[in-house]
Amino acid sequence: MQAIIFAELKRYAEARLGDDAWRPLLREAGVTRAVFAPGGDYPDAEAGAIVAATSKKTGLEPDAILQDFGEFIAPDLVRLYRHIIDPKWKTLDLIEHTEETIHKAVRRDNPAASPPQLKCARKGPGEVIIHYGSRRRMCGIAKGIVRGLARHYGEKVSLAEPTCLMKGGAECQIVVKKLGGASGAPP
Repeated sequence: MQAIIFAELKRYAEARLGDDAWRPLLREAGVTRAVFAPGGDYPDAEAGAIVAATSKKTGLEPDAILQDFGEFIAPDLVRLYRHIIDPKWKTLDLIEHTEETIHKAVRRDNPAASPPQLKCARKGPGEVIIHYGSRRRMCGIAKGIVRGLARHYGEKVSLAEPTCLMKGGAECQIVVKKLGGASGAPP
């Protein structure tokens, strides 16, 4: 997993648990390194252990932590990749084009990177279906990012998940619908 995820996990832990929460969280997770060097790639198990420790500390389920984390990092991801995001895009557009813009750039800039494989199908102006596949099984982050993007763009969306890796599915299928009509106007 990329160092940026660990940097964001640190920011998240400090925002949710306090400025001095990171090192105790790492100890609880059994992670011995305190620094994740930018551009580095680190074991997925360390991220999972940090999520599990955060879950234990907060009493929230790991999936709830992943969703909250995804929502938390969405604005930072938009800022980080703004140079390749079409300024006319809104929530559903960005979701639809994530694989061929952002994930393509991530893989190009760091061949060791392995962001989740997304296949998105636009079903009309107000709906996108995300087909998420990843050995990490962290679809909660994707759902949180969707909510965070909607908040960032001042839109409202609904999410449904007909199939999920965490419930025995071969992939996660996340149906994202823009609320308020295709134009985004309130109902």
